[in-house]
Amino acid sequence: MKLIEVLAESKQQLMLENLPYGKKDLAPVMSEATINYHREKLAAGYVKRFNAGEGDPKFNEAGAYLHNIFFPQLQAPRSGNKPSGASKELINNKFESFEQFKDQLAKEAMKIQGSGWIYLSRSGEIKTIVNHAIKKDIALLIDWWEHAWALDYQSDKAKYLDNIWRIINWDTVNSRLY
Repeated sequence: MKLIEVLAESKQQLMLENLPYGKKDLAPVMSEATINYHREKLAAGYVKRFNAGEGDPKFNEAGAYLHNIFFPQLQAPRSGNKPSGASKELINNKFESFEQFKDQLAKEAMKIQGSGWIYLSRSGEIKTIVNHAIKKDIALLIDWWEHAWALDYQSDKAKYLDNIWRIINWDTVNSRLY
């Protein structure tokens, strides 16, 4: 039986995870306006539509699922923020350095036409998601939909990607590797 059917039969409701930071805490990398629009309107909309049985349930469930991975892995900006522990070991083993990993991820991200996600899998592969889909191997997830970056970066999604590394909570990423 599919998860959607199980949820429908059990009347379970989706919800957004609580933020482990304040809405202003990610600035200047991600503004309060972006958090309000991105999380409180768009991500919350997936939850609301799924729970109300409106729209495409798979799309809405996956949208909520991915945002519940994306937002909790963020933290207040830190200069020199780099992976440590298990994430550092995985990245160094697969890409030789954090810089090479970021370069490779940027190349793959810029190939995405339209909306989607890019992520580092638990096995150390860089993978993409078209639109929304539930993936169980996500270690680090970056939202590549326009709403994630357009308010703060206009059309400069490369700058969004350059800056997002300052707000990744590597302890959260590490917890997904065990």
